[in-house]
Amino acid sequence: MAVCTGCSLLCDDIEVSIDGRRIAKTKNLCRKGFGRYRSLTSDRSVPRVDGKQVGIDEAISRAAEMLRDAKRPLLFGWSCSTLEAQRKGIELARKTRAIIDDTSSICQGEIVDMIIRGELPTCTLDDVRNYGDTLIFWGCDPSSSHPRHMSRFSYFPRGEKLQRGHEEDRTAFLIDIRTSPTAKILAGNFIQISPGGDADLIEAMLAVLDGKIPKVRDKKAMISMITTLKKADMGVIFPGLGLAYSLKGRMDRLKALVSRLNETTRYNVIPMVGHYNMRGFNQLLFDETGFINRVSFGDGVDHGPMYSVVEALKSCDLALVVGTDPISSLPAGIAKALARVPMITLDPHRTLTTELSRVVIPTALSGIEAGGSALRMDGVRIEFDPIMKSEYPSDEEVLSKILEEI
Repeated sequence: MAVCTGCSLLCDDIEVSIDGRRIAKTKNLCRKGFGRYRSLTSDRSVPRVDGKQVGIDEAISRAAEMLRDAKRPLLFGWSCSTLEAQRKGIELARKTRAIIDDTSSICQGEIVDMIIRGELPTCTLDDVRNYGDTLIFWGCDPSSSHPRHMSRFSYFPRGEKLQRGHEEDRTAFLIDIRTSPTAKILAGNFIQISPGGDADLIEAMLAVLDGKIPKVRDKKAMISMITTLKKADMGVIFPGLGLAYSLKGRMDRLKALVSRLNETTRYNVIPMVGHYNMRGFNQLLFDETGFINRVSFGDGVDHGPMYSVVEALKSCDLALVVGTDPISSLPAGIAKALARVPMITLDPHRTLTTELSRVVIPTALSGIEAGGSALRMDGVRIEFDPIMKSEYPSDEEVLSKILEEI
């Protein structure tokens, strides 16, 4: 069995048949996983220095030289790298006195931080499958973002104590601003809110839990939902990007709701992390520094919003980008700021970021051409082996060589 690194579910039941360098047949892949495997032969990056194709060793040497000469480097990405590569990245950040940050800095970092610090209760996806009888998908669309989430772990499967699955044993609610594919599946329990209305909804839920009349349009539906939530044997809230952005700086409201629910029953939180190993980087960096992101090694260990990728780009003189495409994914203003900074990029594929980089180092696709380990969205460690040999080095190998040359 292979492990799919297409998203943070890290499904470990993938069957693959290989014919030379070609994947002949697969089983159990969702559409995102299929896209990951199909990318093996499409648009692979080539080693380049200043626009000229070179050997990989020359590109690595040039990257080491640039990092050695940089006064204030930024190391960014990491969410699509193995734990082993991430550990090398943190070592490199220490050695070059760099700022290091990852994609959680601009998405679900607040929620992950609260979970790692023990401020929000959590559980495993296996616990959800076996015992989670009441679910809230909040500001997310798992049918699109994590296509096997509902079928393998949360809503549809039979569990150890939930043998009748969603037909009788499970109840799931969706809170979102639009009618998504998940909303159509959970049509009877879909609560549509206005953009930014999450905090108001939480206040209404807290009011009902306190025996008060909620200040919402459909009071009956709200009271009915809270009645169901209170009857849960084990409830789970799955916050997505919608909730993370809406409650930015006000995540104490989510904490208050979970605490209030846990006065009468048991609720856990598992954030709907997108990239396959964002959770792993956050845990590794926390274990080493006490912080999950936005860390500077310029003078010991320092942390703060000034070290987020958004702010760091205003003062850094070099960016090492590993396993992400920030030029495509960051807001336009931030992407333009990054494009003005000399970049070194490690990536298996050609992207807008590689096209604008001074140095490009192609790497192996983790989970297919490179092995390692990662933390699933629930923090469970998953190990995987490569299913075929590669002409490209892994992220870990490239970073190790850079460290040797600095």
